[in-house]
Amino acid sequence: MREFDRAQRPGIAHRPPTPSCAAFVKFKYSLPSDLAMVSSFVDEVTRVTTRLRGTDDSELDIEIALREAISNAVIHGNREDPHKRVYVTIGCSADGEVSITVRDEGAGFDSDSIADPTAPENLTSTHGRGIYMMRALMDEVSFEEGGTVVYMRKKPISPCTPVSSAARGPSSSLDPSSPTRLLLNLQ
Repeated sequence: MREFDRAQRPGIAHRPPTPSCAAFVKFKYSLPSDLAMVSSFVDEVTRVTTRLRGTDDSELDIEIALREAISNAVIHGNREDPHKRVYVTIGCSADGEVSITVRDEGAGFDSDSIADPTAPENLTSTHGRGIYMMRALMDEVSFEEGGTVVYMRKKPISPCTPVSSAARGPSSSLDPSSPTRLLLNLQ
């Protein structure tokens, strides 16, 4: 069993739909500070969110931003300490909007002090582009709680196209129908 399969296992909360509220699904996970876990986790989360929200050509933007945020939390936040964890919350609304929160157990940082990777003196640097990419790819990016939390939001580019069951591929271990893997909150 992969480590992220043993993530936080919240129950299911259900609130009947009302005319003024759209359906909403929220996933909460806890990952070890292990870079080897990031790609497989992000790949599975991307498959599940695409199944839920459909496609609108923003999937790669969301995937890259999520991968960067988690990698930054592991490397810079938790300093790859195997005793620390990264907490990820992903929400998908019925209209296709995605919100992501990534929290680490590190000391935090001042996001305003990050060097501009497009400045001439930084062009040959081998690091320092993750936050720049997150800001370029997502509609909203903010750092909270002293830099230990990054919040990102992506609105759909256009109305999302539902993904057919054939295109979805095999069922994921992060299957949204599994009550041990997500918090389902229908508003």
